[in-house]
Amino acid sequence: MKNFFQFAERNTTYKQETLAGITTFLSMAYILVVNPLILSQAGMDKGAVFTATALSAIIGSLLIGLLANFPIGIAPSMGLNSFFTFTVSIGMGVKWEVALTGVFIAGVLFVILSLLKIREKIINVIPQDLKHAIAAGIGFFVAFIGLKNAGIIVGSEATFVSIGNLTSGPVLLALFGFIVSIIMMARGISGGIFYGMVIATIAGILTGLIEKPTAIVGSVPDISPTFGVVFNHIGDIFSRCPCRHFHILVCCFL
Repeated sequence: MKNFFQFAERNTTYKQETLAGITTFLSMAYILVVNPLILSQAGMDKGAVFTATALSAIIGSLLIGLLANFPIGIAPSMGLNSFFTFTVSIGMGVKWEVALTGVFIAGVLFVILSLLKIREKIINVIPQDLKHAIAAGIGFFVAFIGLKNAGIIVGSEATFVSIGNLTSGPVLLALFGFIVSIIMMARGISGGIFYGMVIATIAGILTGLIEKPTAIVGSVPDISPTFGVVFNHIGDIFSRCPCRHFHILVCCFL
């Protein structure tokens, strides 16, 4: 394993990679909750989306690790799920089955372009500043979701968002975990984010703000309500009103 992942060349160790992997998992595990919540508003089965989200993250992370030898986690993208639900399904009135078929076809085209090396050429012509801006935008979006779920910010009709109740237990716990992580990172402690998560979780359990887990293994939701649905609606993308559905394919691809 050390030779395959080039530990010596990358100046890393089993301990460092294990700690980094756990930290990455805890940082991205929120998608298991957020993705089903968002896509269920489009009409999709929440349990099936949960299982599909987990499976896609497992398969994607394994492939990029074993084939590309790249140490990053792969999971469904935040932002695109919101576009799928609120813009395409709810805003445009497109059924989620048809919209999901558009995503599937776009994925197939994306793979073809990757194999033909066209995707790489497209990426190379995108200005570097725009690439950084996209990454920063996604980061701000994820941070915004975290602040909202923690209660640090709340909705406001006058200003869109406003400061929440900073004296409530959940908000104080979130701020505590954030401050602990910042202090550890500022002092150069390896795995500062991970330790901050662990300390905040323990504090939440001790104070009763986080429910103590009672079971490790539970039933896995059935994936059948969404699995294979796209193959029944491929014709709907181009039939009857091609112009109406073709933009779904283009937008999902982009």
